Amino acid sequence: MAAIGRLQFLLHHSSSSVLKPSSKYPQPLLSSNSSSFFCNPRTNTRIRKLHLTPSLSNPTPENSPASGSGGSIVGDLLDYLNESWTQFHATAEAKRQLVAAGFHYLSENDDWELKPGGRYFFTRNMSCLIAFAIGEKYSVGNGFHVIAAHTDSPCLKLKPKSALSKSNYLMVNVQTYGGGLWHTWFDRDLSVAGRVILRASDGTFQQKLVKVKRPLLRVPTLAIHLDRTVNQDGFKPNLETHLNPLLATKHDDASPDSKDKSKSYHHPLLMQILSEELGCEVDDIANIELNICDTQPSCLGGANNEFIFSGRLDNLASSFCALRALVDSCGPEDLSDEHAIRMVALFDNEEVGSDSMQGAGAPTMFQAMKRIIDSLANQYIRESIVERAIRQSFLVSADMAHGVHPNFMDKHEEHHRPELHKGLVIKHNANQRYATSGTTAFLFKEVGKIHSLPTQDFVVRNDMGCGSTIGPILASGIGIRTVDCGIPQLSMHSVREICGKEDIDIAYNHFKAFYQTFSSVDRKLNVD
Repeated sequence: MAAIGRLQFLLHHSSSSVLKPSSKYPQPLLSSNSSSFFCNPRTNTRIRKLHLTPSLSNPTPENSPASGSGGSIVGDLLDYLNESWTQFHATAEAKRQLVAAGFHYLSENDDWELKPGGRYFFTRNMSCLIAFAIGEKYSVGNGFHVIAAHTDSPCLKLKPKSALSKSNYLMVNVQTYGGGLWHTWFDRDLSVAGRVILRASDGTFQQKLVKVKRPLLRVPTLAIHLDRTVNQDGFKPNLETHLNPLLATKHDDASPDSKDKSKSYHHPLLMQILSEELGCEVDDIANIELNICDTQPSCLGGANNEFIFSGRLDNLASSFCALRALVDSCGPEDLSDEHAIRMVALFDNEEVGSDSMQGAGAPTMFQAMKRIIDSLANQYIRESIVERAIRQSFLVSADMAHGVHPNFMDKHEEHHRPELHKGLVIKHNANQRYATSGTTAFLFKEVGKIHSLPTQDFVVRNDMGCGSTIGPILASGIGIRTVDCGIPQLSMHSVREICGKEDIDIAYNHFKAFYQTFSSVDRKLNVD
C-alpha cells in the first residue's frame, strides 16, 4: 500500500532530477518481483510489473525554500504514513529507521552508558519514543535542543467487548478517540490495526503488531429516501448507536468456538481473520488493542500534485519531519562541533489530553534528560546541573496548524490566515493555549531566516475558542523555553486530511536547520 503513494510520486516527477535515497537508512520501495497493478493518476491507465529502485525524483525546484542538500522527503513521508496506521505502527517504523541509521536502542529498565557523539533512543508502550544525539563537544550542564510531536490521531477503537449483532448483521462495537470529524468516517473502506498480546508455547507472552490491509469494515449512511431532511437539518449521527461498523452478515455456520471464553467478547470471525494475519491460532491471542483505520493509501493530489491527501497527517507529518531532521543532522561529522544534545520526543495520547504514562503529561522527557546528564556527568558533581541544562534548552512543539479554508475564510482572524506552501506556522495565544513567547518566536524565525525558510503566524479569533498542544504541558512541566509551530493543513481531524507538499520539505529543512544552527543563534541573545 505504501507503494501506491510512492509510485504516484515517481510518475509525477519522472522528468525531474533524481533524488538519491538517504544515506542514513536506505529503504527499498518495491521488491523486484512486484507484479501488482497500479493506477497512473495522470492518465488513469493501469501499469503492471513495475520494477523500481530506491531512487526518487525531486519534486522541489532547487531555488525553492523547501529545497535542501538532501532533496525532497515527500516520497518517504508517503511511505511512513502508509505504514503507520496506528500509534504503535508509527513508533515501530520510527524505531526501524533509527536502528537503520545507527542509533542504539536503550531500555528504560537498564543502566545507560552514554558518551559524547553517541546516538540513542528508547520507546515506552511502543507508542512513545525519545531519540537523541550527543554533541562531541558536550559539557555537563549544556542544553537540549528538542522537537516534540505526537503519534496518535483521532480514530475509532474497539471496545473491550466488541461483538455486536443487529438485524442479522455482525457489527463491531467501537468507542470514539479524540475529537474526530466522525461524519467523515461513514461510507469509507475501513479495517483494523493495532497491537495484540500472544501466548507462547512456553507460557510467556509477547506483543505483536497487526494490520489487516484489505477493506474489512464499513459504516453505511442512511439513504436519503429514509432521511429526507438531512441536507436541511444536517447530518447528526448518534455516536453510540449510529457509528458501529458492519463486519459481515450473520451465518448459522459461525466459526468454531474458542476454548477461551474471553474470545466471545469479539466475533469469532474477526478473531479468525486476526489469527490468519498473525500466523497463529485463535487461542494464542490473549488480548487485542485495535484501532479502526481507513484503508485508502496516502497519495499526492491536486492538478499539479501539489497536495498530500492522507489520514493522520495530524500529527504524523510533524513526527516524520522531526525524526528525519534528527537522523539527517546527526552523522559523525554533524556532531563534531556540537556542544548540545539534539533530541526528538514523540508522545502518545495528545488528542485526549496527554495524561498517560506514554503521553506528554508524564515526566518521560524530563526523566530522560536527567538520566542522560547523570550518565555523562561521571564523577562531575556541581550544583544543579540538571536545572542549568534545562534552562539552556529549547523545545519546538510541532503540531499541525489550521490553514485558511477558502470557503470559510471568516473563521480566521483576517491578518493571521496561514496558507499552504508558505512555510511553518508559528502559533500565538495570549492565554497560553500555545507556549510561544515573543523571544521563542524570534529565535525560531531567526533560524529560518538564516536559511531563507519562510514562516507564518497564527492567532485565533477573539470570538472563538483556541485549541492547544503538548507545548504548554512540557513548558510548564519542566520550565523549558518553547515555541509552538505547525505545518498548515485543511480538514484537520477528518478521516482524510490535506496539506501542501512543499510545506513538508520546508518543515524538514527548518527542523534540520534548528538542530544545526540554534546553538549559534541562541548565544547572540541574552534575556535574563
